[in-house]
Amino acid sequence: MTQKPLRLLACGDVEGKFDVLFNRVRTIQKKSGNFDLLLCVGNFFGSTQDAAWEEYRTGSKKAPIQTYVLGANNQETANYFQDADGCELAENITYLGRKGVFTGSSGLQIVYLSGTESLDEPVPAYSFSPKDVSSLRTMLCSAPQFKGVDILLTSPWPKYVGSFGNSSGEVDTKQCGSALISSLAVSLKPRYHFAALEKSYYERLPYRNHVVLQESAQHATRFIALANVGNPEKKKYLYAFSIVPMKLMAVAELVKQPPDVTENPYRESGKQAAAGKQIPAPQEESACQFFFDLNEKQGRKRSSTGRDNKPPHAKHPRKPPQPPGPCWFCLASPEVEKHLVVNIGTHCYLALAKGGLSDDHVLILPIGHYQSVVELSAEVVEEVEKYKDTLKRFFKSRGKRCVLFERNYKSHHLQLQVIPVPLSCCVTDDIKDAFITQAQEQQIELLEIPEHSDIKQIAQPGAAYFYVELDTGEKLFHRIKKNFPLQFGREVLASEAILNIPEKADWRQCQTSKDEEEALARRFRKDFEPFDFTLDD
Repeated sequence: MTQKPLRLLACGDVEGKFDVLFNRVRTIQKKSGNFDLLLCVGNFFGSTQDAAWEEYRTGSKKAPIQTYVLGANNQETANYFQDADGCELAENITYLGRKGVFTGSSGLQIVYLSGTESLDEPVPAYSFSPKDVSSLRTMLCSAPQFKGVDILLTSPWPKYVGSFGNSSGEVDTKQCGSALISSLAVSLKPRYHFAALEKSYYERLPYRNHVVLQESAQHATRFIALANVGNPEKKKYLYAFSIVPMKLMAVAELVKQPPDVTENPYRESGKQAAAGKQIPAPQEESACQFFFDLNEKQGRKRSSTGRDNKPPHAKHPRKPPQPPGPCWFCLASPEVEKHLVVNIGTHCYLALAKGGLSDDHVLILPIGHYQSVVELSAEVVEEVEKYKDTLKRFFKSRGKRCVLFERNYKSHHLQLQVIPVPLSCCVTDDIKDAFITQAQEQQIELLEIPEHSDIKQIAQPGAAYFYVELDTGEKLFHRIKKNFPLQFGREVLASEAILNIPEKADWRQCQTSKDEEEALARRFRKDFEPFDFTLDD
């Protein structure tokens, strides 16, 4: 049974404008239905005694929703919060406390830290210290299998939150905010982090909580700063969202990365911001992979375009690399089953897969002998990309999307498997989820490659790996260290979640006669002809 999401509201500085806030909440609930909680960050009370609060405190007025607030950020309002452990301030209005964790009956976990940063001793009643942050971190992160928290509530912004993200407007995140909160956000990995105090609305692009290709995929964090209630500039001070507690979510759904996800803003924010737990900067593979052929046998420098340092028309065609022995896939080899070949380019060719998952399951193969995509020369890569784009258009015209994968493990010649999936079967996210879920079930670490990254940036020549590319351009990668199930890619695509043909997971169970293969090849050639770019040459 699917968990029904909780519907929450978050609010910025109320500053004593209780009627403005609660009337707005009533309007929203009348229009959109009831919400479960209202979470208030920043200054809940104004700096002067207000008769408006007396009406709520005495019960003559009542908040229309269960409301949780953070504590004081200044001396003027500290007297409203006498109990450091939290207490009910009025009916439906609860002070959470100086710091701690609130866990609802649904399992939703909300971490709160009241006040502003202070490095002084003794710490004022309206502030938090490094010890407060450290104790929160220890309490939560020492729990076995800690993955993160659902929501983090702080009044100050975290310092550096704007790094790698969209503009934070008039707020300079390198100067404003708390470095201690930045370090806390690094450790707690909240799915949502709300803050206020700057009288500005800022919804940062979501950021990732893992180092790509060094750590397993984790959920993203959304930071939202809210403006003050009833501000004359009409800046957003109330934010509505739905959330399913992370403890009730499937891992594949939880770690799904938003398309606009960025790097973690605190990764290079200085030692003071990440004193608690410095996330290492992404380890960059040598950029020379773009400019040098790292095959030791060739070892000669190429220009940044991937071509030799000669004018385009002066170059001579290079003889394709030759295999050390018999190869089933080198086009010049007598071992090739040429009746399966359906298209031949300058550097690559297309062939129907033997024992394919479908009648139009094809392989993109280099004519010369290359073991993996990583080892391809620039001109071969260019034609591989051309075939990929052409096949996407071809399958799209037939109501299908295509999934591409490569297994550079226990294979001697590059085979890019291209499998069409009817649009009616599922959406791309279903395919991605199926790969991630089945990888986790088999203890395979399948990581998402950043958009626009090249496989050559990630894997060195000779390294064993498995790689998936979806029709959206999203890519998943696994660095094979020991053993790997040879049929993994087929098993996922043949599963009930995708093509629902589990009996075809092993190609050896799907072989047909040569006559049938020849008929399928003739049909594919005819269907593909209108898209055949090799005819343009």
